[in-house]
Amino acid sequence: MNAIDYLIVIFYLALMVYLGVRFKKNSESNDYFLGGKNFGWFSLCLSTMATQLSVISFVSAPAFVGLREGGGMQWLTFEFGVPLAMIILITVIGPVLYNSGIVSVYEFLEKRFNRTSRLLISSMFLISRSFATGVTIYAVGLILSSILQISFWQTMVIVGFITIIYSLEGGMKAIVYSEVAQMIIKFMGIIIIIIAGLYYIGGWGNFLTHLDYDRLTVIDFSKTGFDGSEYGFFPMLFGGIFLYTSYYGTDQIQVQRLLSAKNELTVKKLLLFNGLFRFPITLAYCFGGLILGAFANSNQSFANLIPAEKPDLMIPLFITNYLPHGIIGVIVVAIIAAGMSAYSSTLNSLSAVTMEDFVTKKWDTSGKKYVLYSKLTGLGWGILTMFFAFYVGDIAKTVIEAINKIGSMFYGPILAMFLLAIVGNKIKATAANIGLVCGVLTNVVIWLFFENIFWFWWNAIGALVTLFLGTLISFILPQQSKVSNSKITLGKLFVKENLILFVFFLLIITFCYLLPMVLVKPN
Repeated sequence: MNAIDYLIVIFYLALMVYLGVRFKKNSESNDYFLGGKNFGWFSLCLSTMATQLSVISFVSAPAFVGLREGGGMQWLTFEFGVPLAMIILITVIGPVLYNSGIVSVYEFLEKRFNRTSRLLISSMFLISRSFATGVTIYAVGLILSSILQISFWQTMVIVGFITIIYSLEGGMKAIVYSEVAQMIIKFMGIIIIIIAGLYYIGGWGNFLTHLDYDRLTVIDFSKTGFDGSEYGFFPMLFGGIFLYTSYYGTDQIQVQRLLSAKNELTVKKLLLFNGLFRFPITLAYCFGGLILGAFANSNQSFANLIPAEKPDLMIPLFITNYLPHGIIGVIVVAIIAAGMSAYSSTLNSLSAVTMEDFVTKKWDTSGKKYVLYSKLTGLGWGILTMFFAFYVGDIAKTVIEAINKIGSMFYGPILAMFLLAIVGNKIKATAANIGLVCGVLTNVVIWLFFENIFWFWWNAIGALVTLFLGTLISFILPQQSKVSNSKITLGKLFVKENLILFVFFLLIITFCYLLPMVLVKPN
């Protein structure tokens, strides 16, 4: 990097601080955590996708597709369940949560069941998300320190504390609008990498010549996920439906955007377009991975730069060795944006859950005290997650894999808990709580004793166990549950949007199936 690159990075960091100051006047919970519930679907959609497109996605996914042993375009199987999950959210969960008047999504469970239900799940969220965020920050610091040519701790302090500052000062408004800019920058970064990769490999024809065609296979019906295999069609589809319905419909980080919408129509548009836009974004960075992988196959000097045990360095090394100055600065900003968007969203959500589920129940938080306490809790979580990041060290790879598994242990049972609350008027609180615990324990047993079951299946298995036991025990227990005031109705808008999503799902499957037949090696 030279002075031009550093100036671009400094300008971006200063812009993020400005956004925090720009939206500093937030006087109540509805404004600080939900942005006054005045966002449109487009800004919320870009914000949602910016949170998902983390540094791990920006750097590791292309490496998985292009270089990593056992990798390839099967990464796209992660997208199979998304459109169908959006159908469930639009039809059942999204409108109910939006109209419930909550800030913390887990407050809904207390309204429907009891406080134990709320605290049980909110505690799971705080513990798992804070630790996972520490690992993400560690990955950001490690990648950026190698590009910026400054020490790891300096990178952590600069990027981490600037993110904390604009997140705390501006609240949800600063986060959403900064993520709109960050998403645009990240997508520009992906396109630049694709164009530059094709340029250095010598064009489309040379790309097809040096492409590893074994990496084009996406759909594999033979992998059941119950025999030690991974990324098969059925586990990725059915496990993905449960995972993404839970992720977008019960995880505070994502639901907070849904709750920030200006009306119910905006909620439906947000879910619809997120279901449509996510696949093209994922396809873009996977395609970038294919191109750089082919470039490594054709160019021994580039291949020699990438350590065999660290394929994730493929993109950082390509950036620093092959892109011109100025463009390097833009790509570095894209990587910083990928880290900042995930970090700022998590801090705001950790603070929201802490305030709504714990602090407001014990202390007076009326008026301006609410925002003050919110900033203090956000600062506390920022310091704690930074502390985690400094100490994950060499175990980061193992932890990242473990975090994915831990998420799949909880996502299914938590989704089932919300479904019982929304559509099960006769479900009792105690029964739902027992079902949740049993669903999680079932997944723990599978993890420990049934290694041949692919962890993506845990999302479905845990949900089904929770639904079954929560329903069964409710008919056994004598006490009455609170009556749910949720009423699910279907209208024209639901039918139209759900039909679009289902057709798009079929198009995704068709595209993935035909991909190996379309990209044919030239004679």
